[in-house]
Amino acid sequence: MMTDPVADFLTHLRNATMRRHASVDTSSSKLKLEIARVFKEEGFIAGFTAYTNESGKARLAVELKYDEQGDSVIRGVKRISRPGLRRHAGYDEILPVYNGQGIAVVTTSQGVMTDQACRTHQVGGEILCHIW
Repeated sequence: MMTDPVADFLTHLRNATMRRHASVDTSSSKLKLEIARVFKEEGFIAGFTAYTNESGKARLAVELKYDEQGDSVIRGVKRISRPGLRRHAGYDEILPVYNGQGIAVVTTSQGVMTDQACRTHQVGGEILCHIW
């Protein structure tokens, strides 16, 4: 039983990059699709595909991205807000991740976006995770 599907998704990504897999397959949800969209826009993954398997379950296939030396573009990922302790912040309280080398993924009233987009649109929200 999964109690935190977002943490499970991030752990699948982390484990797959450590084992240098080309892609990872995980369960799908609207929130996971939006997080994958942000990761794709920011260049942390090569792509993703949502599909339904033969038993009718929604699945998400994420294609991982590696540099010329074969190292993963994703250096680290950390869950910030969790079911037991929600972390909310205003747009002026969200700090840059690793001096701007990473991003914070924030869910807002205007959708899931990066910390930089939150500052641009002047909206705050729940900080889901950091990726660098």
